[in-house]
Amino acid sequence: MSRIRVLDILEQTMADGPGFRTAIYCAGCKHACKGCHNPQSWSFEAGKWMEVEDLLDLIKADSMSNVTFSGGDPFYQAEAFTELARRIKEETDKTIWCWTGFTLEEIQADERMAGMLPWLDVLVDGPFILERRDTELLFRGSPNQRIIYLHGEPPSDDIPGTVPLVKLR
Repeated sequence: MSRIRVLDILEQTMADGPGFRTAIYCAGCKHACKGCHNPQSWSFEAGKWMEVEDLLDLIKADSMSNVTFSGGDPFYQAEAFTELARRIKEETDKTIWCWTGFTLEEIQADERMAGMLPWLDVLVDGPFILERRDTELLFRGSPNQRIIYLHGEPPSDDIPGTVPLVKLR
């Protein structure tokens, strides 16, 4: 069984992507972005180990919420997050958004990390750059970070109670 080092889980949050979401914040990040909003997630020893099966059960129990992977950085635990993402997509109709300090190009160049991409719907990539901080941006802190729809165009219909989705060029 696979395990993920989890710092926190927020259920029915609306801050981590559009609509209600179950956000899994993992432990461990080497990017150490200056001004990070979650520096307690940098330690790979923070939080606790959780079985992928237990996380899946928690996600499936909330019929209203989609899923967000954040951290820390989920790509430092790529194998277990890939297993969780695969199971979510095979067993539910939920969407998965994932935040990472790696760029899409860095992820694609690493076979271990790239294995997660087919199972994600949206990747928010790139390190946060404090000097470029922009509080007007949706779902990201600096303009170098991209919201990438991995499987085609963003949905054209608005999700009630959320901001419209925007595709970056």
